[in-house]
Amino acid sequence: MKVWGSLVLFSLFILCLDAKPGIKVKITQRGLDFGTQFGLEFLKQRLKEEIFEDFHGQDTSGLTGLNYTIFKIRFETVEFPNASVSLKSGNEIKLLIKDASATLTADWKLKSWLLSSGKLTVFISGVSVTAVATVSQDETGRPILLLESCQGSVDGIDIQLDQSSRWMYKVFANFMERPLRNSLSLNLCPTIGTQIHRINAELRQHQVRTQIDAFAIIDYSLVKSPLICGTFINLDLKGTIYPAADESEPPFKPDPFILPEEVDSMLYIGVSEYFFQTASLAYYTSGAFDGSVAEQLSAYFMLTTETFASIIPMVAQLYGNSLPVMLNLTTTAAPLINLHNGSFILVLAGSIDVLAVQPDSTIQSMFSLYVTAKTHVSLTLFEKNLVPALCLDSFNLSLAHSNVGFFKVSLLDNFMSFILQNGIIPAANVKLKEGVPLPILDSTILVEPVVTVHQGYLLISTDMTFKPSAVQRGDDDLQAIFDDISIIKT
Repeated sequence: MKVWGSLVLFSLFILCLDAKPGIKVKITQRGLDFGTQFGLEFLKQRLKEEIFEDFHGQDTSGLTGLNYTIFKIRFETVEFPNASVSLKSGNEIKLLIKDASATLTADWKLKSWLLSSGKLTVFISGVSVTAVATVSQDETGRPILLLESCQGSVDGIDIQLDQSSRWMYKVFANFMERPLRNSLSLNLCPTIGTQIHRINAELRQHQVRTQIDAFAIIDYSLVKSPLICGTFINLDLKGTIYPAADESEPPFKPDPFILPEEVDSMLYIGVSEYFFQTASLAYYTSGAFDGSVAEQLSAYFMLTTETFASIIPMVAQLYGNSLPVMLNLTTTAAPLINLHNGSFILVLAGSIDVLAVQPDSTIQSMFSLYVTAKTHVSLTLFEKNLVPALCLDSFNLSLAHSNVGFFKVSLLDNFMSFILQNGIIPAANVKLKEGVPLPILDSTILVEPVVTVHQGYLLISTDMTFKPSAVQRGDDDLQAIFDDISIIKT
């Protein structure tokens, strides 16, 4: 049943393989309860909208055979007063449904020694299911569910014919109730097994390695099998970002970290300092932050040799005519990342080459500067992406090379502060604006997420809901479910 679809919460995470996790995910009991409720409400809605195929049957227990057809089958009501998904320490999840009930209506036709037809109402009561599944991982680092045990039963089936057919009740309705009840009972557990198979098939379709952009690839495979601890599920993910052109392992390992014990939110995602360090290394290796910043500065002014002439006298002597100037940035090391209580610090180290563009379009280096910039990082969650933005705190300059003679670099402090804040930092933020995808499916919406920075990791605490389009996309899956469920087969 789609009730078990609450476990699709596991497919919210596209998961990892290594000794220690770079990302930790915690799904709380509140998260499972939400998934269960969503699945139940979704099932109710679709059952009421679905029209089932005609059913043909025959009873040969009497002296005369009865051939019948039941058609225009519709659910009028569906109720799940007691349904829950609970966690059992280790790796087990228990689905419990008690006292579920439903009412459906249909038309019927009976063919024997006489012809008759009419309408009927079926009252189904006392539907109970107890199922236990284990969570593990497959050889690709994806989560997998295994059905360990299942029991299902239907206590009551009551078939009532419309007033015009009352005289047929004992002949037709009585012999239908027992086989119908048995059929429903026998199909409950196989249907749950089928849906677990569908969930696993869906999980296998997700890529554990995803290309973020032209520069980097992210790995969200499972480090180890999910672990159930009391009222929550822990998922340890690799959480490593690789350069797109070279997927060799980074030269450092993640440090262990522990998520807070709080369980007030549905979902917690802990993103380690290691994760951001691998991102820094990947983008540095791919040359993502190298290039010209002239385009970013063009909105403010055009850089020319005249811009520097008042600061560096030799520039005025060497370049009598004003020439355009280019600024090329080259990072000299992967940016350093530091997360500690309340702050996310990133230190950029690079060189800036100041180039004069000759009339024949050739370029000539005037001077080069070493620059180290300290920034703090603000974080925004946009849909399923974590978007960082840099803000300059301080910087240091030193002269690396000069073709315009020696000069005091401190004379460029104000100018370079402007360049950093209005050219280099915005250029970096443009490349960061797409963000890093979190291990969450597109169908999920984070509700009132809160991001806090702790020692060595940042924590995202959030509730969840589903996009309306996710319900529509689920129609095909539900149709497959209806094909599996033998609602009135003997």
